[in-house]
Amino acid sequence: MNNFSSILSQYNWDHQWENIQQKTPFEVQMALEAKKPSLEDFKALISPAAQGYLEQMAQKSRTLTKNRFGNTMQMYAPMYLSNECQNICTYCGFSLTNKIPRRTLTDKEILQEAEFLKHKGYQHILLVTGEANQHVGVHYLNNAISLLKPYFTNISMEVQPLDQEDYEILIPQGLYATLVYQETYHRETYKTHHPKGKKSNFDYRLHTPDRLAKAGIHKIGIGALLGLEDWRVDSFFTALHLNYLQRRYWKTRYSISFPRLRPFSGGIDPKVEMTDADLLQLICAYRIVFEDIELSISTREHAKFRDQLVHLGITSMSAESKTNPGGYVVDPQSLEQFDISDERSTETIAQMLRNSGIQPVWKDWEQMI
Repeated sequence: MNNFSSILSQYNWDHQWENIQQKTPFEVQMALEAKKPSLEDFKALISPAAQGYLEQMAQKSRTLTKNRFGNTMQMYAPMYLSNECQNICTYCGFSLTNKIPRRTLTDKEILQEAEFLKHKGYQHILLVTGEANQHVGVHYLNNAISLLKPYFTNISMEVQPLDQEDYEILIPQGLYATLVYQETYHRETYKTHHPKGKKSNFDYRLHTPDRLAKAGIHKIGIGALLGLEDWRVDSFFTALHLNYLQRRYWKTRYSISFPRLRPFSGGIDPKVEMTDADLLQLICAYRIVFEDIELSISTREHAKFRDQLVHLGITSMSAESKTNPGGYVVDPQSLEQFDISDERSTETIAQMLRNSGIQPVWKDWEQMI
């Protein structure tokens, strides 16, 4: 089987945009009725033509989610370890060109943050850093996972892409999942927003899920930064990527996240605005076409909207998130990577879920030693 780069090269961006725009209400209806929806059905469901079917899509998404996942919501919290970064990214508060105080948590500080999240009830944490091998390379990550393993049953990370051999070091140590967003599948736009640093290598980032799967990771999370390019086309290519991964690495679990471009000091405006209704449409499209996939929503989104999404396809969510290193206890005033919209406490969100008939899940399984 070809790698995903060769598959991606077979698709013209502008042609896909036109194809999505030209989808008809009839094609949307056929997609909703399909027993095994295809990628063409996915394009129909994210098309402008599907906007008039949003209620029907939402109801089907709700039924599929309940049948597959029950009335549960997996809870997780991000833990930012460092804002050091060697890349220039036009949309990120940690970008190399931003003159901000840089810090990387020490062992003691990592454990202070862990104590706070453990007390809140979290068993699933997501380790996040800027992309800086010199400061937060494999040795640092390996040490952090080793420190945190006694505190949490599930450790994921969202850091710089690594080589397969590096993942093979971290996975036995206790790494459960890795999130790696392509940001955008449009090569020219990608280069515009990543002009310097290792992240400017489009294909190395694109092939990271392959390296993860070959290393034996349990779960891989992918997605696009919604707003850098046309969200419909980027979402189609994300779905194409997911389809490729599921076929090639069928033993691995997958998740999709929906980060919308959020402001930071000196940031950029989205190229194409994505409304709440658009995001709901996209979430429902994923659930209808990829019935078993985990769909995650972060505190980037505002409280009222998140409360609605818990019924309509989302199966994993964060709460009380801090996007700065040491943000929970060590250094609450350090610079955030991006603005948070839902600032409610963990306890408030957990109660909201229970009031909605949904059980917050803090731990769904435990590794056997």
